[in-house]
Amino acid sequence: MTPVNVFSISLGCPKNRVDTERMLAGFDSGFSPVESPEQADVVLINTCGFIAPAVQESIDTIMDMVDDLAELDPKPVLVVAGCLVSRYRDELTREIPEVDLWLKTLETDDFPARIAEVLKRPAYEPQPFERAISTGPSYAYLKISEGCNHRCSFCTIPGFRGPLNSRPLDVIEQEAREIVAAGIPEITLVAQDLTAYGADRGEKNGLISVFDRLLNIDGLKWLRPMYLYPGGLTEPVLEFMSKAGRPLLPYFDIPLQHANQEILQSMGRPFARDPRIVLERVRHFFPDAALRTSIIVGYPGETDAQFRELVNFVREARFLHLGVFGFCDEDGTRAHDLPNKIPAELIEERRAELMAVQSEISAELLAQFDGTDQEVLVDRAHEEWETLHVGRCWFQAPEVDGVTYISGPGVQPGALVPATVEECQTYDLIALA
Repeated sequence: MTPVNVFSISLGCPKNRVDTERMLAGFDSGFSPVESPEQADVVLINTCGFIAPAVQESIDTIMDMVDDLAELDPKPVLVVAGCLVSRYRDELTREIPEVDLWLKTLETDDFPARIAEVLKRPAYEPQPFERAISTGPSYAYLKISEGCNHRCSFCTIPGFRGPLNSRPLDVIEQEAREIVAAGIPEITLVAQDLTAYGADRGEKNGLISVFDRLLNIDGLKWLRPMYLYPGGLTEPVLEFMSKAGRPLLPYFDIPLQHANQEILQSMGRPFARDPRIVLERVRHFFPDAALRTSIIVGYPGETDAQFRELVNFVREARFLHLGVFGFCDEDGTRAHDLPNKIPAELIEERRAELMAVQSEISAELLAQFDGTDQEVLVDRAHEEWETLHVGRCWFQAPEVDGVTYISGPGVQPGALVPATVEECQTYDLIALA
């Protein structure tokens, strides 16, 4: 049977990308990725609906695609899925009738069967670990749970992703083995809250069981955990990680969101005490840990003094990587009803100031790698320079951190090559194999 030609766009976070990859894998005759809608039987847009800018990006993408498809005959089937649909399907259905199929986040497993109906092809029931990896030969994301039990005041995710639902360990391990068998050396673990794994089944420190299952997979070079909530980084988890060693990387992505206790309490964060405590705990077990966090500035009622406290905290903590986001006033969240909203101009000023502080810290921390020997995982060829490739050292996560530009013998996508760092920039490195 002829493969289904699919043109896909995946917006938003890596968890969304995993959903897209699973949807694309579910055809009995296989699918053939194509580079333009004109070549497609199906156009899939997997949307993000987390905050207002993401909502607008998703809507703009849909409308642009509607315009692009208007002149095609025959037209491919237009499918819109994901978080935006979970939040606004009724309104979207009324306003954009050109879309053939709308799928909420928790309905994406139905994608192969629904498309089979439209295309009049036999239905196919995909296995849980089947994925059409779209991140290239060097890394893949592995989602270990869905949903979230936290109720942060600024966050819309539990409303459309649902409560925590941990995937079975056997399924996680099987999917990891499939990824490694495809020759992919790095697995990046993702979830709304990685450290909550197993809590829906009454388990404590359930993330240890995930690590335990994956660390002995032959061929796995790097195992990178992302989205480690501060309250879940307990001593048992950290002690296990410290004893495990490679391929588990000492990389800690800890979304703290703020440093002021009053702001954290209003946010409803699961770790609303002094965030220094969790950083000290991590550094006790991992003195050379690579630390990343995300910060929200301009939360309702954030005073100048509270922002200064945040700036001082960032200077003191010295994160290798930092993401700073302006508060988005999302309808349906508790924070939406709070008084004392911060003007947009001031939010942007605070965001820019904090990023300026971080740029100095990043440059200083990266300078320590000048002249050192590092393993570099090569992601892709450089778009403009024929002999140059783009890769990452162990302390650089895909898509969110800086990169390492590398050239030399043996450098090709998917290869893990020894190299010497020749130059350190503000966020990136330059290395020679």
